[in-house]
Amino acid sequence: MATPEEAKLHQFLQWLELNRAELRGCRIKYSESSKGFGIFSSNHASDGILLVVPLDLAITPMSVLQDPLLGPECRAMFEEGEVDDRLLITLFLTVEHLRENSSWKPYFDMLPTTFGNPLWFSEDELLELKGTTLYRAAQLQKKTLQSLFDEKVKRLATKLLTLDGHPERAVKFEDFLWANSIFWSRALNIPFPRCYIFPMDSEGQDSDISSKIVNSATQTNGCGSLSNGESAKVPEYDALQDKVASAASISQGEIVWVEGLVPGIDFCNHDFKAAATWEVDGTGATTGVPFSMYLLSAGENPSLIEKEISISYGNKGNEELLYLYGFVMNDNPDDYLMVHYPVEAIQNVDFSDSKTQLLEAQKAELRCLLPQSLLNRGFFPPSNSSVEDRDKSVSSQVCNYSWSGQRKTPSYLHKLVFPADFLNALRTLAMKENELYRVSTLLEELVGSGGERQPTDTEVQAAIWEACGDSGALQLLVDLLNMKMLDLEEGSGTEENDTKLLEKACTAETPEDCKETSDIGQNHLLSRNKQSSIIYRRGQKQLTRLFVKEAEHALQLALTEEL
Repeated sequence: MATPEEAKLHQFLQWLELNRAELRGCRIKYSESSKGFGIFSSNHASDGILLVVPLDLAITPMSVLQDPLLGPECRAMFEEGEVDDRLLITLFLTVEHLRENSSWKPYFDMLPTTFGNPLWFSEDELLELKGTTLYRAAQLQKKTLQSLFDEKVKRLATKLLTLDGHPERAVKFEDFLWANSIFWSRALNIPFPRCYIFPMDSEGQDSDISSKIVNSATQTNGCGSLSNGESAKVPEYDALQDKVASAASISQGEIVWVEGLVPGIDFCNHDFKAAATWEVDGTGATTGVPFSMYLLSAGENPSLIEKEISISYGNKGNEELLYLYGFVMNDNPDDYLMVHYPVEAIQNVDFSDSKTQLLEAQKAELRCLLPQSLLNRGFFPPSNSSVEDRDKSVSSQVCNYSWSGQRKTPSYLHKLVFPADFLNALRTLAMKENELYRVSTLLEELVGSGGERQPTDTEVQAAIWEACGDSGALQLLVDLLNMKMLDLEEGSGTEENDTKLLEKACTAETPEDCKETSDIGQNHLLSRNKQSSIIYRRGQKQLTRLFVKEAEHALQLALTEEL
C-alpha cells in the first residue's frame, strides 16, 4: 500500500506530465523529514538536461492576472494599488491553497506545511535566538505580517474565495503565513524572454498590465510593503531585509526578470557545491520546448544513480538561510556579522546636533555587514586562507586626503578589514570637542567663511580624518563589538557552551518529539529549530570574537602611530 508521500508524488508526477513537464535524467522522491521532497539522478542524460518545465507552469504576477477565475478581481486589486507583485503571488497562494478544486492542488499537496524559519518557532525556540539580529527581526516580521493580514489580506482573500462559491470558509493568519513562507523559500528570479512577458496587442503595443508589473519596483522586504513605523528603530532588521530583497523585475534588453515559483525545479535543495544549475530556453533550441526552464547538470559526472541533485541558493550566510529557508549550514563560508550604531543613541553623545549634521553631510553609514571572507585579508588570517586572499587589498580605504600633510597614511591600512564608510561614521561620533572645532576650521578654510558653497561628502570625510585619525573610531568599534558579544552570550553562554550543547545534542523534529522522548544517556534533546538556532548563534559569536581581535589590534597600531 502506498504511503501518503508516495500517493502525493504519484498525483504530482501525473500533473507535471499533463502540463508538459519532462523528467529526463532525474526523479523526484522524498528526501528526509528536514528537507521534504528532493530531486535525484535516475539515468544518464547525454546532454546533461535533467528536467524541463514550461514557463506556462510558473506562478508569476502575470499568470495570476491571467487566471480564469481569480484573474479579473486580482487585476482590479493590482490596478487600484491594493497589492504589489509579491503580495499578489502570496495572496494567490493563500487562496488557491484553500480551494478544494484548485487546479494547483497536486503541486500544493507536495509542499511543506510547516517551516524551519523563525516565523514558525515556538516561544521557547525563539529564545534561542536572543541577542542575535534574527531575534528582533523575526519578532518584527511576524508582527508586521499579522498587521498586514488583519488590515488587508483577510479581506482580499475572502473576496477572492467568494468567486469560488466558498465565502463561508474562514481565512486564517496561518494560511497567509504558509503562503508567505512558500514564496520566500521557493521563488526564483526568472529571466523571462521579453516577448513572453509582453505579448503584442492588435496594434503591436506591449501589454499595459505587464508593463505596470515589471515597473512596479517591489520593495516589500518580505512583509507585504506595510510600514508600521517600527522598522526605522531596528537597523539590523532593515539591513537583513536589504540583504535578502532581490532585484526583481528589472528589464535588461530582451530579458525581463520576474519573481515566480516553478513547480518541479523548486524541489532542488541547496548545497555549496551545486550538482546542477537552472536556465531558461526561450526558443526551444536547447530543450526542444520553447519558453521553458530546465535543470542542467553542472558536474562532469552527473549520472551517479540516486544521487541528490542540488542547486546553490547563492552565497548566503546562516542568518539569511535561517531567515528565508529555515535551515543552516555547518561551517558556512558565507557567514557574516551585522554591526550597527544605534540611531537613538546619537542624541546622547556630546555635541549631537553638530555630529548629526556632519553624518548627514557624509551620507554616513551607521551599520555594516562584515563577511567572514574579510578575515582572510586581515591581521590574523585563518590557516585555510590562500596567499592570494591575504595579499588582496580590502578596499579603497585610503583616507589620506590631508591638504596640510600633517597626518600620514597609516601603515596598517592594507590590513584593515572594516568598511571605510562605517569607520567614517564612527570617527564622527567619537570626535572630541577640540577635534570638532578643528573640523569646522578645516572646512571653513576650504569653502570660505561666507559659506560660498557646501563641502562635498568626500571633503567632510577628509577633514574629519585629518582632525581625528583612526583611534577614536576604532575604540568605538571595539566597544560596539564587545557589546554585541555581551548580547549574544547573555542567557546562552560562550561559543564553547554552544559547541558542547551541539556535541551532546540528540535532535528531534519537533518540540513534541522532545517531550515524548526521555533522556538518552547524557544526551540533551533538541528540536531541529533549536539546533539550527544554536549553530547560527555560535557562528555569530565566533565571528564577533575574530572581528574584535582585528579591531583591537588595529586600535593598538593606530594609538602607536598617532603618538
